Amino acid sequence: MKIRRSIIAILSFVLLLGLSMVQGQVDASLKRYVRIGSLQSQFSAYGSERGWNNSYYEGMIWPADYRFQDNAVIKRAWAASRDFKDKNGAFWSRYGVYYTQDAEGIGLFPMELTQTSRFQPPNVYVDGNDLGVIFAGEIDAIDPDQLADRIITNIVNSSMGLTMTRKIYAFSQQYHDNYFIKEFTFTNTGNADWDADIELTDSLLGVRIGWGTRYSMGREANWTIGDGQSWGKHTWVTRRGEDYSLHYQEAITPDNPIVDWLRAGFSWAGQGEKNTFDNIGGPDLTATGRLTSPHHTGSVVLHVDRSALDPEDWIAQPVFLGWHAGDTYPKIGDQRIENVDAMSDLYEMLSGHPFGGSNMGDTTRMDEVFTGGDITDPFDPWKAHNDGGGTNVMMTYGPFDLALGESIHIVEAEGINGLSREMCRVIGERWQQAYNTPGDNGPFTLPDGNETTDMNVFKNSWVYTGKDSIMLTFGRAKRNYDSGFTIPQPPQPPQSFTVESGGDLIYTSWLPSLSENDADFGGYRLFRAIGELDTTFEEIFACGFGTDNPELSYYYDDISPVRGQNYFYYLVAFNDGSENNTTLNPSGSLHSNRFYTRTTQAATLKRKAGNLEKVRIVPNPYNINQEAFLGQPDKLAFYDIPGVCTIRIYTERGDLIKTIQHTDGSGDEFWLLSTDALQVISSGIYIAHFEQPDGRSILEKFIVIR
Repeated sequence: MKIRRSIIAILSFVLLLGLSMVQGQVDASLKRYVRIGSLQSQFSAYGSERGWNNSYYEGMIWPADYRFQDNAVIKRAWAASRDFKDKNGAFWSRYGVYYTQDAEGIGLFPMELTQTSRFQPPNVYVDGNDLGVIFAGEIDAIDPDQLADRIITNIVNSSMGLTMTRKIYAFSQQYHDNYFIKEFTFTNTGNADWDADIELTDSLLGVRIGWGTRYSMGREANWTIGDGQSWGKHTWVTRRGEDYSLHYQEAITPDNPIVDWLRAGFSWAGQGEKNTFDNIGGPDLTATGRLTSPHHTGSVVLHVDRSALDPEDWIAQPVFLGWHAGDTYPKIGDQRIENVDAMSDLYEMLSGHPFGGSNMGDTTRMDEVFTGGDITDPFDPWKAHNDGGGTNVMMTYGPFDLALGESIHIVEAEGINGLSREMCRVIGERWQQAYNTPGDNGPFTLPDGNETTDMNVFKNSWVYTGKDSIMLTFGRAKRNYDSGFTIPQPPQPPQSFTVESGGDLIYTSWLPSLSENDADFGGYRLFRAIGELDTTFEEIFACGFGTDNPELSYYYDDISPVRGQNYFYYLVAFNDGSENNTTLNPSGSLHSNRFYTRTTQAATLKRKAGNLEKVRIVPNPYNINQEAFLGQPDKLAFYDIPGVCTIRIYTERGDLIKTIQHTDGSGDEFWLLSTDALQVISSGIYIAHFEQPDGRSILEKFIVIR
């Protein structure tokens, strides 16, 4: 085995050197985005991710169906070794690199960031607009032989001569689309910069690798919990798998899909000390109470090589798995010799000793230690260490000795799970009803069917079902990885999907899925959302196996739309489930992922151009308490207007507040009741002046009631 591994290591090293000779450097700021699945995110060329985009923290978006679901804040990653001589001949007792964009050209040298797809993504059009144009260039190549739906490949050289090859695998199958499998290969290439020359030839001794990852637990949580939750100030961290060595040979089965023995660490939003209400789950007190922060987010360890010559899983790893204060870490700067103390501190941290002392991190279940397991305890997580940066999930590995050309592999899966949007609405609304009604003691139904009279126990018990949900996700990721990525595949989506707004209906059409020749191919299902993209989609048509329309169709005329409403669609191909007979996920029909065809531009009925004599204002009077267009408050319609005209809105006393140029040739135009200065209008009587290019015009009055 050792001889075979040595040969493989040498061949891999030669291949990597060959690749480095044809690769050029890539900009550290380059990103590739995974936009399929319920979990979507971006990945950076420098080998790790910082969520801040100069406006908000973006990335790790789940569920990607809705707005403001970003979870990422920062992933700080390091590698370090001992007894190291750099390319200038300087000796370091401890030396390390920090995977950050600021280290580009100093400690890090990004070489590649590419994304490949298993098949060509479908073209999606709405009213002639190609919705995929803005994403052009994100897929670098099509590889029909790859097993994952997307693979991002990232290669980064370092001043330590340690090259990281990071592969991110994303899947669109509905039971596996909320995690990424990340395979890290660390190779002692001796290449300490961008060029193909080998600057270092010594072995790397005692190599240690690790990362601390912080999450915001949903971008909305910054508004509902506040006080720094945008960067995860109040985030809890817990862990699992303390007894992994006793269970690692056990199978995870559909009958027992949730196990606590996997090596995992994850986060969720805790209590903010400045809030006078129980904010677990992030109930939106300014609206319906919907829970905005059900997210449980983290990583599970799937494999760690024992050494460069032994690929068996090192079950005693990670050496540190737990929590660490968010912004407390060694500042190794630009790897200058005067940073020797910081380098030693880094090595010690990666060896399992929390930087800043034992009160700054631990391998315990943080939440259970500081709350005693009381799910309504008001303790604010950041007070455990008094680092206002929040708390990281911390995982470190090693030590490894790597001769020139040798590699070690570490595999993790990062995922998110929690309550569904519908359950967030139901639980949040019931909690807010009790919050606003003193004396409302329920009873409230708990997840196990029992009842409680405590509204916070009710809410928090439901939120904390996310702990089982994330472990379910981790179990699926492990089964997928252990199987060699052989999860049952859904059919490919249709090759294209087209939506066209009409006068009395909305046309949808598509080109067949390339999977139609598969023995288990089922057919197509069409879904629609009304008013907003950020809402629930419902099935409106199906054809093929097990449907009311057994013959396959490639178009559907949606005749039910109401004029003035916005409509969004997606189309999936599905199979009959006959080939989904493994233990890797639940049985039954599988379908292509909705995000392949989901439209992001609204379609709406448009009538033929009218004339000045037929002009109508709808609704009139406008009453804010009677929403005329679902999900679109403050919307007023002008119907049967000339195809080209100017619409001017005046107050009753004759002040011009809004000018609308209607030029699309239809008989419809809409106004969101705001002035040219973007001020929302108040109650009153208004006058609309419709003028054609030939000068003919008409005046119509309407009333606004707020």
